[in-house]
Amino acid sequence: MQFWRRRSLWLALSASSLLLTLLGFFPFLRLAVSPRPQPAAPQGWPRWLDTASLRSFSQPEEPPEDVPQPPQAPHGTSCSWGICFDTSRCRGDGLKVFAHAAAQPTSEMHRRILASLEGSRYHTRNLTEACLLFVLSPEDPDGQCGPAPQHWNGGRNHLVIRLHPDPCPQASQLGQAMVAQASPRVDTFRPGFDVALPLLPEAHPFRGGAPGQLQQHSPHPRAALLALAEEGGRWRTAGTYSSTCPWDGHCEQDLGPKQTRPEEKLPNATFCLIPGQRAEASRFLQALQVLAALQEMAPARVLALRQQTQFLWAAYFSSVEKVIHTTLEIIQDRILGASAHPSLLWNSPPGALLALSTFSRSPQDFPFYHLQQGSRPEGRFSALIWVGTSSQHPLKLIQAVAGSQHCAQILVLWSSEKPLPPKWPETTVPLTVMDGHRKVSDRFFPYSAISTDAILSLDAHSSLSTSEVDFAFVVWQSFPERMVGFLTWNHFWDETRSGWGYTAEMANEFSMVLTAAAFYHRYYHSLFTHSLPKALRTLADEAPACVDVLMNFLVAAATKLPPIKVPFSKQHQGAAPLAPRIPASGSQPQPPHQDCINRMVAEFGHMPLVSSRLRLDPVLFKDPVSVQRKKYRRLEKP
Repeated sequence: MQFWRRRSLWLALSASSLLLTLLGFFPFLRLAVSPRPQPAAPQGWPRWLDTASLRSFSQPEEPPEDVPQPPQAPHGTSCSWGICFDTSRCRGDGLKVFAHAAAQPTSEMHRRILASLEGSRYHTRNLTEACLLFVLSPEDPDGQCGPAPQHWNGGRNHLVIRLHPDPCPQASQLGQAMVAQASPRVDTFRPGFDVALPLLPEAHPFRGGAPGQLQQHSPHPRAALLALAEEGGRWRTAGTYSSTCPWDGHCEQDLGPKQTRPEEKLPNATFCLIPGQRAEASRFLQALQVLAALQEMAPARVLALRQQTQFLWAAYFSSVEKVIHTTLEIIQDRILGASAHPSLLWNSPPGALLALSTFSRSPQDFPFYHLQQGSRPEGRFSALIWVGTSSQHPLKLIQAVAGSQHCAQILVLWSSEKPLPPKWPETTVPLTVMDGHRKVSDRFFPYSAISTDAILSLDAHSSLSTSEVDFAFVVWQSFPERMVGFLTWNHFWDETRSGWGYTAEMANEFSMVLTAAAFYHRYYHSLFTHSLPKALRTLADEAPACVDVLMNFLVAAATKLPPIKVPFSKQHQGAAPLAPRIPASGSQPQPPHQDCINRMVAEFGHMPLVSSRLRLDPVLFKDPVSVQRKKYRRLEKP
């Protein structure tokens, strides 16, 4: 029992430092507005030194029988998920959300919220196919509730968004509607039904958002260990070697201004505890001996918690769009059931928004969690050859790919108006020809015929040897979350035009690999089709050169890592099919249809691409030894 009490204390402290600070559960918490990041300052997901320090977040153990149940809502507001939400309306297409038209002029924040909903994969403009109706609570200066929208039905299957605490007094009139509210009151919040939102300042970014402002993951030796919030905006602070402070009133006090404006920051302390508005909360914390427990916490645990806050901020809170999409993802999980998103997917990069529950509910099916799971991708791949309008018949390419010992199947996506060849080469692996829709984006559709995790994406005019394919696949098996390719592009910031550009100039640095010959995980087809805005997929179809940029944007946004380059035979480097389809120098203006990179940055809200200079070569590659000692001999043939 002492073990579970002590474990509960650690979890309570972790929740206090992570969730209360980020969610803004109490009225005086707001999300800080980060300064605008510099163009060339990408930040990756935190890489934990000791994953065991965060095991309670990603792999919770079964609680004992005497753990108290979550508090129930008071009588009169006893709505629960099973009583007040009709999940039968969500069968078939899953969660579809329809937004009621505003009854009065909306604020800029309201417009951002509606735009975030419209950019979600759950949005629909058809009321009849919606199973959730979205209502924005008006910001009435007199605190009066607006009229109920049409099809209100007592609030059933409605989600009411409130940006401020208790904006109108008739809270009970919401009936069976879910409420997503900033800083909800404990006595009216219905756990498992309502959703707690952070207080969103007017300057909070619409998309993207800046990374967390934590500059040093390890606590500063001179920083206070604990800061306790008090009424009036005051904070009591205690150091690592304090005895009973801040509970006995003899410790140092920081009589700073009230924490009411978004640009103001919390005190410089390792932990900031905000007990609420009641005086009893401080006495409760004193009874738990919180300070003594914090002083015993191992530095590795503190480091893991600080890194976790940065991940949670970047994944769910750094923009209005992420806050709204997270709210909808929570509701989607309730519809699908508790196992829709295991805790590992919510609490590990890239987060639940980029791990689609419609793809799988098992972490091992995604490319991101093999390290945590101690697993490895399967040892086979599917080759997907795209045949476009101007493409030649890929007969030689099929023979080269089929010769790979790792090839499981070859799929030919025929998107050309030319007739099919009368005869296909005989192969030792299954060969399937599929009819395309004459669109470049078709090559990234999640076809059910793809039977392996790994996909080798190829253009019909690509030229590869079996040795090149074999080695590239072995490299991908060690980095299944990344793209592994042969020819590369690089992005750059153009000061003269104040915009982004990209170049195919041969150089050591790169940030993209061409999808004309690249390995990646099949999950990215689902993410491309079901997560990207339709406008970006349309852009790729209108400007085929943009499809490579878009796919690299998508993978980099999910992983915050660069692609990997592998060697490519000189006899193929000059071939037109794999030659980049943009000007070799970034100094020349790009045609409007090729200036897609800036449109993508605007849609993503930031520049996700990460540059690299790493190329992985086989052992003894180009070493002056006998070719018989080399495993991939064809790689060095002139």
